[in-house]
Amino acid sequence: MTNDTGFQGLLEKLRTAPELYTLLSVCTKEPYVVCDPETFDDEIALFFEEEDAKKEAARLAGEKIPVGVMRMENRQMLPFYTSLYTMGINALLVFDGGEKTPVQLGDFVRRRKNEDIPEGKVWVENPALHLTALYFLQDARRQPAQQMSQESRELQEELLAHFSKGRYIFPIRKDGKGVPLARLNNGDTYQPIFTDILEFQKFNKEDQLRAVVVDAAKIPQVLAKEAKGVLLNITGINLPLPIRRSAPAAAQTAAGAAAAESQESAGTPAENA
Repeated sequence: MTNDTGFQGLLEKLRTAPELYTLLSVCTKEPYVVCDPETFDDEIALFFEEEDAKKEAARLAGEKIPVGVMRMENRQMLPFYTSLYTMGINALLVFDGGEKTPVQLGDFVRRRKNEDIPEGKVWVENPALHLTALYFLQDARRQPAQQMSQESRELQEELLAHFSKGRYIFPIRKDGKGVPLARLNNGDTYQPIFTDILEFQKFNKEDQLRAVVVDAAKIPQVLAKEAKGVLLNITGINLPLPIRRSAPAAAQTAAGAAAAESQESAGTPAENA
């Protein structure tokens, strides 16, 4: 247990380190997250030394948990910490000189209040869904040939429950040529959607898309007619979710119906504490 002076020193070291390392799950392409058995924090590991990160990755590999080591430069750290909020991750486990110190994300990176969102913008974020998807896919994709465990089934049910209550970002082409679509390995076509603006921006690097917001209940009505379902966070968890259409009106395209009642989405502001 660190004293207050030592803890503040650790926070300062986290802010000023020229580089840090973390573990990425091969199953999700996103930070490997665990639930602390004592505090129930949803946490990721951070390392000051690459060797320490590699040792932890090797330990997990021995447990058949596939992870890789990701290096971050200082300029990348604030956006990275901000993204943890949108994933529902609330804590860091910092490895430093043989010691492991838990750090609450809120003690280190402060989020601006919702009142700071520009007028006319909409806050879009689904941290509970995103977090449940990370846990589900870390388990389900680890040994895909095996029968799904009871824990995975429960996580899948929880994931679908969260999905049904959310609101999402649908990308629409700025040139008016409809919506982007993705074809899976089995040939089925799915429509990419996103849990938050950060995930949308990963996909929209060339700035050719506009973000509109759609509630989960209206997805069957605005889904592109050729799409079997939605593909959640295509550059990250890449999770296909089939959508059941209940009426002929569901054949409307997202370019038309979504745009008619959409609102622009806002960013995810954060700053160093």
